Amino acid sequence: MKFFIDTANLDEIKEAYELGVLDGVTTNPSLMAKEGISGEDQVNAHYKAICDIVDANVSAEVIATDFDGMVREGKALAKIDDKIVVKIPMIKEGIKAIKYFSSEGIRTNCTLVFSAGQAILAAKAGASYLSPFIGRLDDISFDGLDLISQIVHIYQNYGFETEVLAASVRHTMHLVKCAELGADVVTCPLKVITGLLNHPLTDKGLAQFLADHAKANK
Repeated sequence: MKFFIDTANLDEIKEAYELGVLDGVTTNPSLMAKEGISGEDQVNAHYKAICDIVDANVSAEVIATDFDGMVREGKALAKIDDKIVVKIPMIKEGIKAIKYFSSEGIRTNCTLVFSAGQAILAAKAGASYLSPFIGRLDDISFDGLDLISQIVHIYQNYGFETEVLAASVRHTMHLVKCAELGADVVTCPLKVITGLLNHPLTDKGLAQFLADHAKANK
């Protein structure tokens, strides 16, 4: 499973990268705004700064919702760095744009996915990644993990190359369950990744080890 971090904060990205397990970054205009980044020039420069930290896979989102606008913006984003993956919304014009980018060899991440039917369309159009938002489904009393299981099963049935990128991941059990279900990628806040480190028995065992070591070396 690939680990992506969902943020625009450079310090968090560096911390995740230095941990040695980071495979990519996803971000969006809302996350950019949280970091005080606004305006096309600033946003593009920030995307480049992210690309300079990580080895691959930086999802950069288009703002346009029409085909021509998405193509224009997507091409500009792809020129920033070879690591850029153009993030396209799951709408009719977005599917057309994904098909276009696929034919041009530009990688895409189809975002705001909430159903298996949408997942099939995105894969048929040639999306590189598909982002089902499991936390947002949980918020409205639908099981987001059931959707991950369904999409993984469908993609395996037909050999679709689109990678399932579980998004809107809220906690460590979301991440672990996505791994069990066969999601190719998970994107989440840094605290979810570092949360995997924690277990009370690890803390207890380490404390006992250090205490025993201290006694033996008095």
